[in-house]
Amino acid sequence: MKRSKQWDIKSAMVLAGAFHFLYSCGRACLMPFLTLYLRHLGLSAYMVGIVMGTQHLICLIWHPLSSLLARHHDKRRVVIIGSLVCSAGLGLAFLLLPPSGDATGASICNSTSPLAPRPTTGPASSHPVSHITVPPQIATPGAPSKLKQTVSAQHLTGMATVGNAFTAIVQNSSGSGEASANVSVSSVERRENYTKGSVAPHSRAGRSRRHAEVMKEVTKAHNQSLGSLNGMDNQHQLFFLVLIVIGLWVMASAPLEWTADDGLYDYLDFVDATDRHGRVWVWRLLGGACGVFGVGLLVSNLDCFLFGGARVPRAAVHFFSYALLMLVVVPEATFLPLYLNHKQVQQRGGRTNNGVKALRLVRDDPRALLCAVTACLVGAAGAAVEDFLPWQIQDGGGSELHVGAALGLALLSQVTFPPVLRSGRVVRLLGPHSRILLLGTAARAFQCLYYSFLGGPWAVLPAQALDCLSMGAFWWALEAQCEDVATPGTERAVRRVYQALALDLGAGLGSFAAGLVAERFGMAVLFQGLAAGLGLWCVILGLFQWKVPRQRRINYSRLLAADASEVSDTESEQERDWLDKAIQEENSKNSNNNRSNSRQ
Repeated sequence: MKRSKQWDIKSAMVLAGAFHFLYSCGRACLMPFLTLYLRHLGLSAYMVGIVMGTQHLICLIWHPLSSLLARHHDKRRVVIIGSLVCSAGLGLAFLLLPPSGDATGASICNSTSPLAPRPTTGPASSHPVSHITVPPQIATPGAPSKLKQTVSAQHLTGMATVGNAFTAIVQNSSGSGEASANVSVSSVERRENYTKGSVAPHSRAGRSRRHAEVMKEVTKAHNQSLGSLNGMDNQHQLFFLVLIVIGLWVMASAPLEWTADDGLYDYLDFVDATDRHGRVWVWRLLGGACGVFGVGLLVSNLDCFLFGGARVPRAAVHFFSYALLMLVVVPEATFLPLYLNHKQVQQRGGRTNNGVKALRLVRDDPRALLCAVTACLVGAAGAAVEDFLPWQIQDGGGSELHVGAALGLALLSQVTFPPVLRSGRVVRLLGPHSRILLLGTAARAFQCLYYSFLGGPWAVLPAQALDCLSMGAFWWALEAQCEDVATPGTERAVRRVYQALALDLGAGLGSFAAGLVAERFGMAVLFQGLAAGLGLWCVILGLFQWKVPRQRRINYSRLLAADASEVSDTESEQERDWLDKAIQEENSKNSNNNRSNSRQ
């Protein structure tokens, strides 16, 4: 057996990089624009916040549980492929949701146009009215050509999904010879009776009967889909449908990321190449930047199109792109390098014990606990920005192109921070990672304050370029804190604790709170409140870091693995003799105990 061909690390890293690039590209086609789509379906700000917060809280529980089950049953590849296929199908289920009374087909089709009607986020939101001009071919013979029909959009719920399923009915006026129609579609029975009584010519009788049959089928299908929610208004019916769909979608897509990451790490650990595992995150950021900018550029240059005889909004391109890329990743997943040590599988609860141990390590170290609280707060602010910054850009006249450019620039700027820190001058200038954590939090607060004063859609780009100092510095500082607090074998568990606190728990709470604040006070107050909260925490964090003594943990495995040639002669004797001093202290303690026992 040729071992070099069996364990080809370079090919494995290429496959892993391609997998994470395509997967991140697919998620970026949908997730940054999902709140915009929910907004134009008719959901209010607090409803969107609850939907996004529910998604994060489901991930908080399902991420570790699904990864543990896949590892225990040795079904990692099956879980990854099944997650890709199921998430692609459930992602398209969003297109089946009917708009509420706050949205019309025109507003969803032109969801990114600055002139398109948008549902307001305040408590006194009013229903927009859609004016529809009657086509000349359906006018009654002998009637003047100047006809208009005004239809209240409040009663057009469920009609937007079948764009050409209804036909306007014209009523002749009996006095001056001018015809005008003002049709209310409040109930199916009134439409049927009105159709039968208003169309006198025999040439229109067949069309009116077909129209009545189509209306019956549409209303019946809509009532069946919302049968158990008839006691609510249309907006709350849509809200609960969105919660159901996004819950199923998250349950299908959440197991993929942690399962693939664990399989790759175990593979590299078996061949003693875990140092290459950290290179994967670069492909994730690059894939996300390409996906969000590419789909934003594509959708901004499209208009509504016909699909299966129905008029489909251009926002559907986000869901089609996501589903397509998820299916494209499936062949990559079949060759993804995964490894599972069956001896470790027999030791049940090993990963669970590491997770509990990691929580105890974070709890017992004061500086690690400060980092955990900071992770929750920064994660909450990050979720609020991700959910409602596209709304702020759109309210300033922006489109999907502006949103994609802004978010893509932020992801690219995060790539530049770790290479800059590799130079020793920057590290000496910024100081220890506690100061870098403080710097990242302060930069995030400045970004939020800047978002509240956006003057135009392109004005967001300078603030997005600061992501290298906010999110880039924040994650680098957390990685450094993990190395300080972790014991041998718990490094990844401690890292997962911080990721769960920032990306799941903090993000979920932040989405809930941001939706309520945006609904009641508006976007500007939301971002100003985030800036004030993070600024206050920066002051508190600085005081605590100054008061709490720095406890430097002795990492025995790192000391034993270090080469003696790498130790500089200019280093102090204290830094070089950690292990010797620790052994001497232990021996002195043992000798003192023996003396006390002998005296007794």
